[in-house]
Amino acid sequence: MRIERGCITIEAGPGFWEARAIVLDSVVLDLHNIVQLSDDQFYQLCRRHPDIHFERSSTGELIIMSPTGGISGQRNFSLTGQLWNWMNSHADLGVGFDSSTCFKLPNGADRPPDVSWVRLDRWNALTDEQKEKFPPIAPDFVIELRSRTDDLTTLQAKLLEYIENGVHLGLLINPKDKQVEIYQSGEKIVLDRPNQVDCSQVLPDFRLQLQAMW
Repeated sequence: MRIERGCITIEAGPGFWEARAIVLDSVVLDLHNIVQLSDDQFYQLCRRHPDIHFERSSTGELIIMSPTGGISGQRNFSLTGQLWNWMNSHADLGVGFDSSTCFKLPNGADRPPDVSWVRLDRWNALTDEQKEKFPPIAPDFVIELRSRTDDLTTLQAKLLEYIENGVHLGLLINPKDKQVEIYQSGEKIVLDRPNQVDCSQVLPDFRLQLQAMW
């Protein structure tokens, strides 16, 4: 194994795995010289290692995320709880998911947003097997919460990827810079330290409260 300025190279026979660290929060493994994981193999990998947070890019890179810290976990709990409370009076509109749910996007990427929601008719169109594994669908609404060590440009690229794959509304909450970036098709809006964000264009009457983020 060789480590050079945040880049880890692991020799493996005739090929090699190449891992690069993004800030301190994730490691990306390029396995192209070793193996191409099928969707089922990736699912089984995640099932076999439930304590490890995996993602996969559209080009097949395996992304290993670090555990969430206490402050980020508390903030994420607040966001998930607000969506849950809204769903109590709008259960006929859709279903919500926490950060442990990984979605297979149309471009082939496997991504678990911190918070997500899928319209009920779209969810019900999936088979039971598709719902049980990594649902092959782009959520209608997603939230990504930046932790202290998250690279901002990586998260911004992820939000753009969501929109390009059919997400109607994406929020990037950035407590470090006290900003919220709102992503929709063809549009990005940046708000400085907002008390709330109106999400009613996708989630009727839902206003995400953000005072606790700052």
